[in-house]
Amino acid sequence: MFALLARALSAIAPPACWECGAGARPGEPLCAECRRSLRRLGPDLVTLAGVPVWAPVSYEGPAQALVRGMKFRGAVALADPMAAQMVANAPAGLLEAPTVLVPVPLHPSRRRRRGYNQAERLAAALSARSGLELSDCLLRGGPATRQVGRGRSERLESPPAHVTVRPGVLAPVDALLVDDVATTGATLAACAQVLGRAGARWVMAVTFARTPGR
Repeated sequence: MFALLARALSAIAPPACWECGAGARPGEPLCAECRRSLRRLGPDLVTLAGVPVWAPVSYEGPAQALVRGMKFRGAVALADPMAAQMVANAPAGLLEAPTVLVPVPLHPSRRRRRGYNQAERLAAALSARSGLELSDCLLRGGPATRQVGRGRSERLESPPAHVTVRPGVLAPVDALLVDDVATTGATLAACAQVLGRAGARWVMAVTFARTPGR
């Protein structure tokens, strides 16, 4: 009954594209034109702050709209179509066992305000689509520094994120950090260093989007 009602409502008022507001197909967060305008980054990994990172799209236009929708507007359902893009375009071997997905932790004060960690939601969707195990093994502490709106030099000059491994939890041997956006890579590096000290053999990262020029 609910499925029939959802289809009927979609026919009357199709879902709106998160970028331009035009009608989108049910289950699609972007209209066809905005999907085509996503800037694809290809299969190559880049190294940010010493961490190999891959993302399917550039953080601009429609991709930015999706990230901001999930992070700031509570649209956690966007995690699944974002994960779909990651799985469909991932380099060969990146999303294969025994790799374990590790969401980048969110500072407790920010998590209380937001009500969720967008990296956890994205990692869970990625786990469901790839079949990889997920380990929420990292904790964030220290001062809650806001990075949104800050330039590259300001981000690089910020104190490193205070990240620890949860007490009593073992770090994965092969860890793939998951976050929504890669910028300077400073937070990813802090997470990678902690995982390495806790026994990880290698650490890489996957994000939905990467800042242009990184």
